[in-house]
Amino acid sequence: MGSISKPHAVCVPFPAQGHVNPMMQLAKLLHSRGFFITFVNTEFNHRRLLRSQGPDWVNGFPDFKFETIPEGLTPSDRDATQDPTELCSSLRKNCLDPFLELLTKLNSSADVPPISCIISDGALLFATKAAQVVGVPELQFWTASASGFMGYFQYPEFIKRGIVPFKDESFLSDGSLDTPIDWIPGMRNIRYKDIPSLIRTTDPNEVLFNYLQDVIQNCLKASAIILNTFDALEHEVLQAIASRFPQIYTTGPLSLLARGIPRSQLSSFRPSLWKDDTRCLEWLDKREPNSVVYVNYGCVTVMTDQHLKEFAWGLANSKHPFLWIVRPDVVMGDSAILPEEFIEEIKDRGLLVSWCPQEQVLSHPSVGVFLTHCGWNSILESICGGVPLICWPFFAEQQTNCRYACTEWGIGMEVNEDVKRNEIEALVKEMMEGDKGKHMREKALEWKKKAEEATDVGGSSYNNFDRFIKEALHYRE
Repeated sequence: MGSISKPHAVCVPFPAQGHVNPMMQLAKLLHSRGFFITFVNTEFNHRRLLRSQGPDWVNGFPDFKFETIPEGLTPSDRDATQDPTELCSSLRKNCLDPFLELLTKLNSSADVPPISCIISDGALLFATKAAQVVGVPELQFWTASASGFMGYFQYPEFIKRGIVPFKDESFLSDGSLDTPIDWIPGMRNIRYKDIPSLIRTTDPNEVLFNYLQDVIQNCLKASAIILNTFDALEHEVLQAIASRFPQIYTTGPLSLLARGIPRSQLSSFRPSLWKDDTRCLEWLDKREPNSVVYVNYGCVTVMTDQHLKEFAWGLANSKHPFLWIVRPDVVMGDSAILPEEFIEEIKDRGLLVSWCPQEQVLSHPSVGVFLTHCGWNSILESICGGVPLICWPFFAEQQTNCRYACTEWGIGMEVNEDVKRNEIEALVKEMMEGDKGKHMREKALEWKKKAEEATDVGGSSYNNFDRFIKEALHYRE
């Protein structure tokens, strides 16, 4: 099929690493099934990709092109995730016009096929309007878990019931967040504290809280919604979601589904905004099976200097080998500096690097447990690697994911928000040496098998992806 006669999907991720990665997996899958792809990053993230991946790939791949739009924030060359509040405000105000200009340019270009659909991140608002203007279907890709998605859907209900906004800050410490909830379809054993954390507000006009409510309203306009999860993992909540959204497609874990893509430069391309330090894979090769604690808080989490030190000494005191990803911007407003005596103490058994190819790390046989912030990509990658979790959720639906990992899926143990070194030491030892840890590793391996079954030929996610292409994209290969 000539390029010009191919269907053309414009893929627009929310501009943060945890959203860009799964959108790239989805784009590669569509490309492998005959689609022409335009992948749209913000200018800021595009510059970061150029720095981390080198300038060559930016010319794109056959029938797969990169384009950019400005996100409207003050230009910066910082190698850090942009502030979520500022970013959401700016995306809402500044992106529609440049995106429409880009779509017009694409549609009038002789080198690319006419646009047949826009696949936008569920957390973006401007793409829906743009799709209406251009007259193409808009499909939304949610990079959160199904339970996180359902949790966001309760925000209007929290207001209607008079729970939110909270009257004053005392709700954070007076036990209010432990209140059980029995009114969310498909969700059991849930408390206020397990709902995506942006409900924890005393101000109904708080930017992110408001933004998410608009995102939820916007969802109702999508012609279909794709979720990066699989039926066996979130069965109950998916049934409840499907009763409200008939056009929902669970196609995850996308990383496993993408195993079927023929090897090429594109299939091995990773859109990492930080430069990977691949020394860690050689380091892992020298370790015993299931012996290493892998620590990574994702791309947005920031913490106090004190919490960083508590994690550091907890890991050191556990005496287990560990691989710790310490982003330069992980400490609030500061660069992360660990004490000299800590570096001395761990020199034979700890490796600190600033970023790594996480999927490869989690599928490495040496990794025994993952200390994580519970972002959805991290949880899925852990399940795909059969690795249990020590959970320290930071914000958004990470709290929901943590609850499910610990109570429903049986693969995680939670760290107190105000982390202390002796707790980290005890949890690491339990996970690496204790009966609970052994049981959770077995559970994680069971989920790994189910994820593989879902994405194998004839599995639920494999079939759903086929249906998505035929029903939602109206494409017969």
